[in-house]
Amino acid sequence: MTDDKGFTHPYVPNAAPEARRYLLKAIGVESADDLYASVPQELQVQGLLNLPEPMPSEHDLRKHVEAIIGQNESCRDHLNFCGAGCWQHYVPALCDEITGRGEFLTAYGGGTYSDHGKNQAIFEFQSLIGELVGMEVVGSPAYDMGAAVNSAVTMACRITGRRGVLLSGGISADRHSQIRGFTKPVADLTSIGIDPVTGLMNLDDLKAKLTPEIGAVYFENPSYLGLIESRGEEIAEIVHAAGAMLVVGVDPLSLGVLAAPADYGADIVCGDIQPLGIHMYGGGGCAGFIASRDEERFVSEFPMILMSIAPGAEEGDIGFAWSTMQRTSYDKRHDSEDYAGTTQWLWGIGAAVYLSLMGPQGMDELGRGIMQRARYAALRINELDGVKVTHLDGAFFKEFSVDFNGCGKSVAEINAALLERDIFGGKDLSAEFPLLGQSALYCVTEIHGKKEIDRLVDTLREVLS
Repeated sequence: MTDDKGFTHPYVPNAAPEARRYLLKAIGVESADDLYASVPQELQVQGLLNLPEPMPSEHDLRKHVEAIIGQNESCRDHLNFCGAGCWQHYVPALCDEITGRGEFLTAYGGGTYSDHGKNQAIFEFQSLIGELVGMEVVGSPAYDMGAAVNSAVTMACRITGRRGVLLSGGISADRHSQIRGFTKPVADLTSIGIDPVTGLMNLDDLKAKLTPEIGAVYFENPSYLGLIESRGEEIAEIVHAAGAMLVVGVDPLSLGVLAAPADYGADIVCGDIQPLGIHMYGGGGCAGFIASRDEERFVSEFPMILMSIAPGAEEGDIGFAWSTMQRTSYDKRHDSEDYAGTTQWLWGIGAAVYLSLMGPQGMDELGRGIMQRARYAALRINELDGVKVTHLDGAFFKEFSVDFNGCGKSVAEINAALLERDIFGGKDLSAEFPLLGQSALYCVTEIHGKKEIDRLVDTLREVLS
C-alpha cells in the first residue's frame, strides 16, 4: 500500500503509485475504494484498523518473527511422548533434500506436458502405497487422514446407495467430529460400542446396528488408542453379509508387521502419510490417502486426481498423466459429489522417497522395533505405584493408554510437571474418553531408545511421589 506521505510498502505487490494508477485505470475505476461500492456502508470498516506500525526493514521483521517463534517449546529440546494424530518419527535427510527441490516445492498444478517429474513422483507414491495396503488403485494425496476418511465413507455410500455409516467407537473425538461435519448432508452416522475388556470393537453391537440402510463400516487398525484389531477378516465377513462396505483406516508404518487391509477384506483403505518421512509442523505436515481395488465402481468415485502411466509415441517411451479426469471436480465442477484439489502433493512425494528408502525389509524392521519399544515402555510404566497400562495384555502399535486414576493426580498436573522437566507427556484423554477417567495416550516410536524411555519412567516416578 502507499500512505499519504508516498511510502510504498515493500511487501505489497503493485503498491508503487504509478503501477497502482495503471491498474486502476485498466479496470476503469478511480480508486481502490470503488471496488467495494457494492458492499453496504454499514458493513464496511470505518477509519483505519488498529494495527501496529509496519516494519519495512526485512531485518527488523525477521527479528520480530523469530522472537515469536522462539517462544515455542519444540521437540528439538524436549523429549516427546505425545502422538494422537501427529507423531514424531525420524525423517531421513534425503526426504528433505527431495521435497526441498524447486520443481517440487514451488510447483502447483502443471499439465501433462509441463510437470513430468512431479507426475512421475506422484505415480510412484500411488504405486508404493498400493503395494503397502494391498490395493491396485491409490489417489493422489488428500488434505489429511480425516479428509481421506470423509471421502472414503461417502464413496462407499454412493456405491451402495445407502446413507448409513457405522463408526468404531475407537476413533478420536477429532476424527468423529470431522466425519460428522463433512458427511452430514449425505450420510447418517452411528457409533459402534467398544468392548471394555479388550478395548476393541464390540461385534455384537456391530451386528445389531448393521441394518439394510448401512452403506459403510469404518474402523481404524491400529485404533486411536493404539490397539491392534486381529479380527479383521471376521469383521469383513459380517459387514459384507449385510451388503455394506468395509473402510479401514491405517497407520502405514504398522503395515511392515501387520497384514495389509486388503488381505482381510477391506473394500477401501485410507490412512495418514505423516509418519512417512514428514516432519511435524505447526498445523501442517499432514496428508492422507485413499486406496481401492481396480474396479470401475471404485475408480469412478475417487474425488482426487489419479496419476496413470502409458506408453509413449516411440517404442520404449512412457508418460505419466491424469487419469479419468471426467470424474473429478475439475471437470464436473458444481455437479461433483466431492472435491479434492492438488492438495498435499509435496508430502506425497516425500512419502514416496521414504518408502523407496525403507523397502519391505526396512518397514518390517521399523515396525518390529516400534512394537518392541512401545511394549518395553508400557511394561516399565506399569510398574509405577498407582499407575497401570490399559489393555496391557493386548497387542498395540506405537501408542497405548496409561491409567493414572490410582495415583491421586490428574493428567493435566502430571503433564505440567513433566513439561517443567523438558518432557512432553501423553495426550490427556479425560475429555475425549470420560469413562477412562484420568488417562493419557503415550506414543513411543523409533526415536525412543532405552535411555529415553527409562528417563520418562524415572521422571514419572519423581512426579508421582
